[in-house]
Amino acid sequence: MSGLIMAAQLLLGLSILVILHELGHFLAARAFGIKVEKFYLFFDAWGFKLFSFKRGDCEYGIGWLPLGGYVKITGMIDESMDTEAMKQPAQPWEFRSKPAWQRLIVMLGGIIVNVIVGILIFWMLTFKYGETFIPNDSVLGINPGQIGKEIGLKKGDKVVAVNGVKVVRFEELISSKVLLGNTTLSIIRAGQPMEIKVPDNILNKVSDLGIEEFISRMPLRTATIDSVPANKPAFKAGIKAGDRITAVGGVPVIYDVDAQAQIVKNKGKLTSIDVIRDGSALAIDVPVDTAGTVGIRFNVSEIKEETIKYGLLASFPIGVNQAWKVFSDNGKGIWKVLTGKIKANKAFSGPVEIARKVYGGEWIWARFWASTGFISIALAFMNLLPIPALDGGHVVFLIVEMIKGKPLGDKFMERAQIVGFVLLLSLMVFVLGNDIFKAIMH
Repeated sequence: MSGLIMAAQLLLGLSILVILHELGHFLAARAFGIKVEKFYLFFDAWGFKLFSFKRGDCEYGIGWLPLGGYVKITGMIDESMDTEAMKQPAQPWEFRSKPAWQRLIVMLGGIIVNVIVGILIFWMLTFKYGETFIPNDSVLGINPGQIGKEIGLKKGDKVVAVNGVKVVRFEELISSKVLLGNTTLSIIRAGQPMEIKVPDNILNKVSDLGIEEFISRMPLRTATIDSVPANKPAFKAGIKAGDRITAVGGVPVIYDVDAQAQIVKNKGKLTSIDVIRDGSALAIDVPVDTAGTVGIRFNVSEIKEETIKYGLLASFPIGVNQAWKVFSDNGKGIWKVLTGKIKANKAFSGPVEIARKVYGGEWIWARFWASTGFISIALAFMNLLPIPALDGGHVVFLIVEMIKGKPLGDKFMERAQIVGFVLLLSLMVFVLGNDIFKAIMH
Protein backbone atom coordinates (compact mmCIF):
# COMPACT_ATOMS: atom_id res chain seq x y z
CA MET A 1 0.00 0.00 0.00
CA SER A 2 2.83 2.43 0.83
CA GLY A 3 4.23 1.89 -2.67
CA LEU A 4 0.90 2.88 -4.22
CA ILE A 5 0.73 5.98 -2.01
CA MET A 6 4.25 6.99 -3.05
CA ALA A 7 3.39 6.53 -6.74
CA ALA A 8 0.09 8.39 -6.42
CA GLN A 9 1.71 11.36 -4.68
CA LEU A 10 4.50 11.51 -7.26
CA LEU A 11 2.03 11.34 -10.16
CA LEU A 12 -0.24 14.02 -8.68
CA GLY A 13 2.61 16.34 -7.67
CA LEU A 14 4.44 16.12 -10.99
CA SER A 15 1.18 16.44 -12.98
CA ILE A 16 0.34 19.67 -11.16
CA LEU A 17 3.83 21.06 -11.73
CA VAL A 18 4.04 20.03 -15.39
CA ILE A 19 0.65 21.56 -16.19
CA LEU A 20 1.58 24.81 -14.45
CA HIS A 21 5.03 24.89 -16.10
CA GLU A 22 3.55 24.47 -19.56
CA LEU A 23 0.83 26.97 -18.69
CA GLY A 24 3.60 29.51 -18.14
CA HIS A 25 4.82 29.01 -21.72
CA PHE A 26 1.24 28.95 -23.03
CA LEU A 27 0.15 32.22 -21.40
CA ALA A 28 3.34 34.04 -22.37
CA ALA A 29 2.97 32.89 -26.00
CA ARG A 30 -0.69 33.92 -26.13
CA ALA A 31 0.14 37.29 -24.57
CA PHE A 32 2.40 38.06 -27.54
CA GLY A 33 -0.08 36.76 -30.11
CA ILE A 34 1.80 33.52 -30.82
CA LYS A 35 -0.28 30.54 -31.90
CA VAL A 36 -0.13 27.45 -29.69
CA GLU A 37 -1.15 24.24 -31.46
CA LYS A 38 -1.02 21.73 -28.58
CA PHE A 39 -1.08 21.71 -24.77
CA TYR A 40 -0.37 18.23 -23.39
CA LEU A 41 0.21 16.60 -20.03
CA PHE A 42 2.54 13.68 -20.81
CA PHE A 43 3.67 12.94 -24.35
CA ASP A 44 1.44 11.68 -27.15
CA ALA A 45 4.37 9.82 -28.67
CA TRP A 46 3.75 8.36 -32.14
CA GLY A 47 0.31 9.98 -32.13
CA PHE A 48 -1.15 7.89 -29.29
CA LYS A 49 -3.04 9.73 -26.55
CA LEU A 50 -5.37 8.93 -23.67
CA PHE A 51 -7.65 11.92 -24.08
CA SER A 52 -7.89 15.12 -26.12
CA PHE A 53 -10.22 17.90 -27.18
CA LYS A 54 -9.89 21.01 -29.30
CA ARG A 55 -10.84 24.49 -28.24
CA GLY A 56 -10.19 27.32 -30.66
CA ASP A 57 -6.99 26.60 -32.57
CA CYS A 58 -5.32 24.59 -29.74
CA GLU A 59 -5.59 20.87 -28.95
CA TYR A 60 -5.57 19.97 -25.25
CA GLY A 61 -4.91 16.44 -24.08
CA ILE A 62 -3.20 13.78 -22.00
CA GLY A 63 -0.58 11.60 -23.64
CA TRP A 64 0.34 8.03 -22.72
CA LEU A 65 4.05 8.54 -22.00
CA PRO A 66 4.43 10.05 -18.48
CA LEU A 67 7.72 11.86 -19.00
CA GLY A 68 6.53 15.45 -18.54
CA GLY A 69 4.43 17.49 -20.92
CA TYR A 70 4.69 20.12 -23.63
CA VAL A 71 3.10 22.98 -25.53
CA LYS A 72 3.64 23.02 -29.28
CA ILE A 73 4.27 26.63 -30.25
CA THR A 74 3.92 27.45 -33.92
CA GLY A 75 7.15 28.42 -35.64
CA MET A 76 9.49 26.98 -33.03
CA ILE A 77 11.91 24.06 -33.32
CA ASP A 78 10.87 22.04 -30.29
CA GLU A 79 10.15 18.50 -29.14
CA SER A 80 8.04 17.78 -32.23
CA MET A 81 11.02 18.46 -34.56
CA ASP A 82 8.49 19.65 -37.17
CA THR A 83 11.15 20.90 -39.58
CA GLU A 84 8.83 20.83 -42.60
CA ALA A 85 6.71 23.61 -41.13
CA MET A 86 9.85 25.66 -40.57
CA LYS A 87 10.55 25.59 -44.33
CA GLN A 88 7.38 27.58 -45.01
CA PRO A 89 7.40 31.42 -45.01
CA ALA A 90 7.19 32.83 -41.48
CA GLN A 91 3.76 34.07 -40.44
CA PRO A 92 3.17 36.98 -38.03
CA TRP A 93 1.58 34.66 -35.42
CA GLU A 94 4.61 32.37 -35.29
CA PHE A 95 7.24 32.21 -32.56
CA ARG A 96 10.07 32.85 -35.04
CA SER A 97 8.44 36.09 -36.24
CA LYS A 98 8.50 37.72 -32.82
CA PRO A 99 11.30 39.88 -31.38
CA ALA A 100 13.98 38.03 -29.43
CA TRP A 101 12.95 39.61 -26.12
CA GLN A 102 9.39 38.30 -26.51
CA ARG A 103 10.64 34.81 -27.36
CA LEU A 104 12.93 34.97 -24.33
CA ILE A 105 9.97 35.69 -22.05
CA VAL A 106 8.02 32.81 -23.61
CA MET A 107 10.91 30.42 -22.91
CA LEU A 108 11.29 31.68 -19.35
CA GLY A 109 7.53 31.46 -18.72
CA GLY A 110 7.56 27.88 -17.39
CA ILE A 111 10.56 28.48 -15.13
CA ILE A 112 9.02 31.66 -13.74
CA VAL A 113 5.76 29.83 -12.95
CA ASN A 114 7.66 27.01 -11.19
CA VAL A 115 9.45 29.55 -9.03
CA ILE A 116 6.19 31.35 -8.21
CA VAL A 117 4.46 28.06 -7.37
CA GLY A 118 7.33 27.00 -5.09
CA ILE A 119 7.31 30.33 -3.26
CA LEU A 120 3.51 30.25 -2.95
CA ILE A 121 3.55 26.73 -1.47
CA PHE A 122 6.29 27.56 1.05
CA TRP A 123 4.55 30.84 1.91
CA MET A 124 1.18 29.18 2.60
CA LEU A 125 2.73 26.30 4.57
CA THR A 126 4.60 28.80 6.77
CA PHE A 127 1.42 30.81 7.27
CA LYS A 128 -0.64 27.73 8.21
CA TYR A 129 1.86 25.73 10.27
CA GLY A 130 4.59 28.18 11.24
CA GLU A 131 8.10 26.87 11.87
CA THR A 132 8.62 24.07 14.40
CA PHE A 133 12.14 23.26 15.56
CA ILE A 134 14.23 21.96 18.46
CA PRO A 135 16.23 24.77 20.12
CA ASN A 136 19.87 23.72 20.05
CA ASP A 137 20.51 25.27 23.47
CA SER A 138 18.03 22.81 25.03
CA VAL A 139 19.61 19.54 23.87
CA LEU A 140 22.08 17.36 25.76
CA GLY A 141 24.13 16.56 22.68
CA ILE A 142 24.26 14.65 19.42
CA ASN A 143 24.07 10.94 18.69
CA PRO A 144 26.38 10.41 15.69
CA GLY A 145 26.17 7.37 13.46
CA GLN A 146 28.91 5.58 11.56
CA ILE A 147 29.68 8.52 9.25
CA GLY A 148 29.73 11.04 12.09
CA LYS A 149 32.07 8.86 14.15
CA GLU A 150 34.43 8.46 11.19
CA ILE A 151 34.98 12.23 10.99
CA GLY A 152 35.58 12.47 14.75
CA LEU A 153 32.19 13.21 16.31
CA LYS A 154 31.30 11.48 19.57
CA LYS A 155 28.10 10.77 21.42
CA GLY A 156 27.29 13.69 23.71
CA ASP A 157 29.15 16.33 21.69
CA LYS A 158 27.33 19.66 21.66
CA VAL A 159 27.64 21.38 18.28
CA VAL A 160 27.47 25.10 19.01
CA ALA A 161 28.44 26.69 15.68
CA VAL A 162 28.73 25.94 11.95
CA ASN A 163 31.50 27.85 10.19
CA GLY A 164 31.60 30.22 13.15
CA VAL A 165 27.85 30.97 13.09
CA LYS A 166 25.90 29.97 16.20
CA VAL A 167 23.53 27.00 15.77
CA VAL A 168 20.06 28.09 16.88
CA ARG A 169 18.04 25.11 15.64
CA PHE A 170 19.17 21.52 16.15
CA GLU A 171 17.90 20.66 12.64
CA GLU A 172 20.66 22.84 11.15
CA LEU A 173 23.13 20.04 11.92
CA ILE A 174 21.67 17.80 9.21
CA SER A 175 20.86 20.57 6.73
CA SER A 176 22.56 21.44 3.44
CA LYS A 177 24.45 24.12 5.34
CA VAL A 178 26.52 21.31 6.86
CA LEU A 179 26.31 18.62 4.18
CA LEU A 180 27.03 20.78 1.12
CA GLY A 181 29.58 23.20 2.47
CA ASN A 182 33.25 22.81 3.23
CA THR A 183 32.08 22.90 6.82
CA THR A 184 33.71 23.34 10.21
CA LEU A 185 31.72 22.31 13.28
CA SER A 186 32.54 23.98 16.57
CA ILE A 187 31.75 21.56 19.40
CA ILE A 188 31.92 21.33 23.16
CA ARG A 189 33.12 17.94 24.41
CA ALA A 190 33.36 17.34 28.15
CA GLY A 191 33.48 21.09 28.66
CA GLN A 192 36.30 21.62 26.15
CA PRO A 193 35.87 23.46 22.83
CA MET A 194 36.97 21.64 19.66
CA GLU A 195 36.59 21.93 15.90
CA ILE A 196 35.79 19.13 13.47
CA LYS A 197 35.93 19.40 9.68
CA VAL A 198 33.13 17.92 7.58
CA PRO A 199 34.62 16.58 4.31
CA ASP A 200 33.47 18.02 0.98
CA ASN A 201 32.43 14.61 -0.26
CA ILE A 202 30.42 13.49 2.76
CA LEU A 203 27.21 13.31 0.70
CA ASN A 204 28.61 10.25 -1.07
CA LYS A 205 28.41 8.29 2.19
CA VAL A 206 25.17 9.93 3.35
CA SER A 207 23.57 8.87 0.06
CA ASP A 208 24.55 5.26 0.73
CA LEU A 209 23.90 4.98 4.47
CA GLY A 210 21.31 7.67 5.22
CA ILE A 211 21.34 10.85 7.27
CA GLU A 212 20.95 8.94 10.56
CA GLU A 213 24.45 7.57 10.06
CA PHE A 214 25.79 11.13 10.12
CA ILE A 215 23.90 12.69 13.02
CA SER A 216 20.62 11.30 14.32
CA ARG A 217 17.58 13.52 13.77
CA MET A 218 16.78 13.07 17.46
CA PRO A 219 19.09 14.61 20.06
CA LEU A 220 20.15 12.60 23.08
CA ARG A 221 17.96 12.15 26.13
CA THR A 222 18.80 10.96 29.63
CA ALA A 223 17.83 7.38 30.50
CA THR A 224 14.87 8.64 32.54
CA ILE A 225 11.74 6.48 32.28
CA ASP A 226 8.53 8.18 31.18
CA SER A 227 6.16 5.26 31.61
CA VAL A 228 6.07 1.50 32.23
CA PRO A 229 3.08 -0.30 30.69
CA ALA A 230 1.37 -2.79 32.99
CA ASN A 231 2.10 -6.50 32.56
CA LYS A 232 5.49 -5.80 30.99
CA PRO A 233 8.65 -7.33 32.56
CA ALA A 234 9.88 -3.98 33.90
CA PHE A 235 6.49 -3.24 35.54
CA LYS A 236 6.37 -6.65 37.21
CA ALA A 237 9.96 -6.27 38.43
CA GLY A 238 9.14 -2.96 40.14
CA ILE A 239 10.61 -0.33 37.81
CA LYS A 240 8.57 2.91 37.91
CA ALA A 241 8.05 6.03 35.87
CA GLY A 242 10.60 8.68 36.90
CA ASP A 243 13.38 6.17 37.55
CA ARG A 244 16.65 7.09 35.84
CA ILE A 245 18.70 4.13 34.64
CA THR A 246 22.40 4.33 35.47
CA ALA A 247 23.57 0.83 34.50
CA VAL A 248 22.33 -2.26 32.66
CA GLY A 249 23.98 -5.60 33.43
CA GLY A 250 26.72 -3.77 35.28
CA VAL A 251 27.54 -1.53 32.30
CA PRO A 252 27.14 2.21 33.12
CA VAL A 253 24.76 4.15 30.87
CA ILE A 254 24.02 7.86 30.53
CA TYR A 255 21.59 8.21 27.65
CA ASP A 256 18.42 6.41 26.59
CA VAL A 257 20.12 4.96 23.49
CA ASP A 258 22.85 3.47 25.71
CA ALA A 259 20.27 1.84 27.97
CA GLN A 260 18.34 0.45 25.01
CA ALA A 261 21.50 -0.96 23.43
CA GLN A 262 22.54 -2.71 26.64
CA ILE A 263 19.07 -4.15 27.21
CA VAL A 264 19.12 -5.62 23.68
CA LYS A 265 22.53 -7.19 24.39
CA ASN A 266 20.97 -9.02 27.34
CA LYS A 267 17.89 -10.39 25.57
CA GLY A 268 16.57 -13.62 27.03
CA LYS A 269 18.45 -13.05 30.31
CA LEU A 270 17.61 -11.95 33.83
CA THR A 271 19.48 -8.64 33.95
CA SER A 272 20.28 -6.19 36.73
CA ILE A 273 19.10 -2.65 35.96
CA ASP A 274 20.44 0.05 38.29
CA VAL A 275 18.22 3.11 38.76
CA ILE A 276 18.09 6.32 40.78
CA ARG A 277 14.69 6.82 42.42
CA ASP A 278 14.01 9.88 44.57
CA GLY A 279 17.74 10.28 45.13
CA SER A 280 18.31 6.66 46.15
CA ALA A 281 20.17 4.00 44.14
CA LEU A 282 18.38 0.71 43.51
CA ALA A 283 19.36 -2.48 41.67
CA ILE A 284 16.40 -4.34 40.15
CA ASP A 285 16.57 -7.70 38.37
CA VAL A 286 14.46 -7.62 35.20
CA PRO A 287 13.89 -10.48 32.71
CA VAL A 288 14.64 -9.23 29.20
CA ASP A 289 12.41 -10.93 26.61
CA THR A 290 13.75 -12.61 23.49
CA ALA A 291 13.04 -9.45 21.43
CA GLY A 292 15.41 -7.47 23.67
CA THR A 293 12.74 -5.38 25.42
CA VAL A 294 11.52 -4.97 28.98
CA GLY A 295 8.60 -2.62 28.37
CA ILE A 296 9.83 0.86 29.28
CA ARG A 297 9.34 4.17 27.52
CA PHE A 298 11.86 6.95 27.90
CA ASN A 299 11.08 10.57 28.61
CA VAL A 300 10.34 12.14 25.22
CA SER A 301 9.36 15.42 26.89
CA GLU A 302 13.07 16.15 27.43
CA ILE A 303 13.21 17.14 23.76
CA LYS A 304 11.68 20.60 23.68
CA GLU A 305 10.12 21.86 20.47
CA GLU A 306 9.25 25.44 19.70
CA THR A 307 6.80 26.70 17.08
CA ILE A 308 6.95 30.22 15.69
CA LYS A 309 3.71 31.38 14.06
CA TYR A 310 3.67 34.10 11.41
CA GLY A 311 1.03 36.32 9.90
CA LEU A 312 0.26 36.27 6.19
CA LEU A 313 2.69 39.05 5.25
CA ALA A 314 5.43 37.93 7.66
CA SER A 315 5.27 34.41 6.15
CA PHE A 316 6.09 35.67 2.65
CA PRO A 317 9.84 36.42 3.06
CA ILE A 318 10.27 33.09 4.84
CA GLY A 319 8.66 31.32 1.89
CA VAL A 320 10.94 33.21 -0.51
CA ASN A 321 13.98 32.28 1.59
CA GLN A 322 13.01 28.59 1.60
CA ALA A 323 12.57 28.65 -2.19
CA TRP A 324 15.94 30.36 -2.65
CA LYS A 325 17.60 27.81 -0.35
CA VAL A 326 16.29 24.91 -2.48
CA PHE A 327 17.41 26.69 -5.68
CA SER A 328 20.90 27.49 -4.36
CA ASP A 329 21.33 24.00 -2.87
CA ASN A 330 20.65 22.52 -6.30
CA GLY A 331 23.30 24.82 -7.74
CA LYS A 332 25.83 23.84 -5.09
CA GLY A 333 25.06 20.17 -5.63
CA ILE A 334 25.56 20.38 -9.39
CA TRP A 335 28.84 22.24 -8.86
CA LYS A 336 30.09 19.52 -6.51
CA VAL A 337 29.28 16.91 -9.15
CA LEU A 338 31.07 18.88 -11.85
CA THR A 339 34.14 19.36 -9.63
CA GLY A 340 34.22 15.67 -8.67
CA LYS A 341 33.39 16.18 -4.98
CA ILE A 342 30.16 14.16 -5.26
CA LYS A 343 29.60 11.18 -7.53
CA ALA A 344 26.76 11.62 -10.03
CA ASN A 345 25.09 8.37 -8.95
CA LYS A 346 24.94 9.73 -5.39
CA ALA A 347 23.63 13.17 -6.34
CA PHE A 348 20.93 12.51 -8.93
CA SER A 349 17.60 10.90 -8.16
CA GLY A 350 14.85 9.83 -10.51
CA PRO A 351 11.13 9.25 -9.97
CA VAL A 352 11.54 6.12 -7.84
CA GLU A 353 13.86 7.83 -5.34
CA ILE A 354 11.72 11.00 -5.35
CA ALA A 355 8.61 8.96 -4.54
CA ARG A 356 10.43 7.00 -1.83
CA LYS A 357 12.51 9.68 -0.13
CA VAL A 358 10.72 12.95 -0.87
CA TYR A 359 7.02 12.05 -0.75
CA GLY A 360 7.17 8.93 1.45
CA GLY A 361 4.72 6.10 2.05
CA GLU A 362 2.12 8.07 4.05
CA TRP A 363 -0.27 10.60 2.58
CA ILE A 364 0.28 13.64 4.77
CA TRP A 365 -0.93 16.77 3.02
CA ALA A 366 1.57 19.11 4.67
CA ARG A 367 4.42 16.84 3.56
CA PHE A 368 2.89 16.42 0.10
CA TRP A 369 2.78 20.18 -0.49
CA ALA A 370 6.22 20.76 1.02
CA SER A 371 7.63 18.05 -1.28
CA THR A 372 5.81 19.50 -4.30
CA GLY A 373 7.17 22.97 -3.49
CA PHE A 374 10.69 21.53 -3.26
CA ILE A 375 10.31 19.75 -6.62
CA SER A 376 8.83 22.87 -8.24
CA ILE A 377 11.96 24.88 -7.43
CA ALA A 378 14.20 21.95 -8.42
CA LEU A 379 12.40 21.75 -11.78
CA ALA A 380 12.91 25.49 -12.28
CA PHE A 381 16.62 25.03 -11.66
CA MET A 382 16.95 21.98 -13.92
CA ASN A 383 15.05 23.70 -16.75
CA LEU A 384 17.36 26.68 -16.48
CA LEU A 385 20.44 24.55 -17.22
CA PRO A 386 21.97 25.51 -20.61
CA ILE A 387 21.18 22.17 -22.26
CA PRO A 388 19.63 22.19 -25.75
CA ALA A 389 15.99 20.95 -25.63
CA LEU A 390 15.59 22.43 -22.14
CA ASP A 391 14.27 25.96 -21.63
CA GLY A 392 17.74 27.03 -20.49
CA GLY A 393 19.22 25.95 -23.81
CA HIS A 394 16.72 28.08 -25.73
CA VAL A 395 17.43 30.99 -23.38
CA VAL A 396 21.16 30.76 -24.13
CA PHE A 397 20.52 30.70 -27.90
CA LEU A 398 18.21 33.72 -27.64
CA ILE A 399 20.76 35.69 -25.62
CA VAL A 400 23.40 34.87 -28.26
CA GLU A 401 20.96 36.03 -30.93
CA MET A 402 20.33 39.30 -29.07
CA ILE A 403 24.08 39.90 -28.81
CA LYS A 404 24.77 39.00 -32.48
CA GLY A 405 21.73 40.85 -33.78
CA LYS A 406 20.54 37.91 -35.88
CA PRO A 407 19.04 34.46 -35.17
CA LEU A 408 21.01 31.25 -35.21
CA GLY A 409 20.42 29.06 -38.26
CA ASP A 410 17.59 26.50 -38.38
CA LYS A 411 20.05 23.69 -39.12
CA PHE A 412 22.08 24.56 -36.05
CA MET A 413 18.91 24.67 -33.92
CA GLU A 414 17.75 21.29 -35.27
CA ARG A 415 21.08 19.67 -34.48
CA ALA A 416 21.20 21.31 -31.07
CA GLN A 417 17.75 19.89 -30.30
CA ILE A 418 18.90 16.40 -31.30
CA VAL A 419 22.02 16.70 -29.11
CA GLY A 420 19.83 17.93 -26.24
CA PHE A 421 17.39 15.03 -26.63
CA VAL A 422 20.24 12.51 -26.60
CA LEU A 423 21.69 14.10 -23.45
CA LEU A 424 18.31 14.15 -21.71
CA LEU A 425 17.50 10.59 -22.73
CA SER A 426 20.90 9.44 -21.48
CA LEU A 427 20.33 11.25 -18.18
CA MET A 428 16.87 9.70 -17.88
CA VAL A 429 18.22 6.20 -18.44
CA PHE A 430 21.00 6.90 -15.92
CA VAL A 431 18.71 8.14 -13.13
CA LEU A 432 16.15 5.36 -13.67
CA GLY A 433 18.88 2.72 -13.62
CA ASN A 434 20.39 4.37 -10.55
CA ASP A 435 16.98 4.39 -8.83
CA ILE A 436 16.43 0.70 -9.56
CA PHE A 437 19.93 -0.17 -8.31
CA LYS A 438 19.38 1.76 -5.07
CA ALA A 439 15.97 0.16 -4.55
CA ILE A 440 17.47 -3.32 -4.97
CA MET A 441 20.44 -2.56 -2.69
CA HIS A 442 18.19 -1.13 0.02
